[in-house]
Amino acid sequence: MKITPSCIVELTWTLEDSQGELLDDLPQPVEFLLGGHDLLPAIETALQGHGSGDALDLYLDPEKAFGGYDEQLVFLLPRDALHADVTPGLLIEARALGSHAPQGIADDHLLTITEIYPEHAVLDGNHPLAGMSLRLQLKVCNVRAATADEIRKGSAGPGFFRLQAAPPPDTTTH
Repeated sequence: MKITPSCIVELTWTLEDSQGELLDDLPQPVEFLLGGHDLLPAIETALQGHGSGDALDLYLDPEKAFGGYDEQLVFLLPRDALHADVTPGLLIEARALGSHAPQGIADDHLLTITEIYPEHAVLDGNHPLAGMSLRLQLKVCNVRAATADEIRKGSAGPGFFRLQAAPPPDTTTH
């Protein structure tokens, strides 16, 4: 079966930055839904028409990966707005900050705590890979039709490349 929208692809990959530094290695196949929330659009486009056993070597500039780095998404927060046991590197949803959530940021937006000082903390709303060019070596291990449930959810599971939390499933009846 060839890869088309609304199918499930089982992939392995190696993800590196533009300097060849390993960022992620997925040696065991994982399923992703094409046309859902699981993969970046540039990856979905590159996969179209390929099948089991195919290998792709992709170069993604920041605009096709996680976008450029936006300094407007870096925020200072009073230190007492966070739990005492938080550490740099921790991801937190904006809704967990309550009244301290940055203005104009969606409740499900993920922020990374990058620095902690006695009086304040620095939170970064950029994706951790924003501003980076990436090399992605993919191998297609299997392709199958997506189930109605997978299509309804918009995902086959983990969504490694998801920028934010997936939208809630459509519960309207037609």
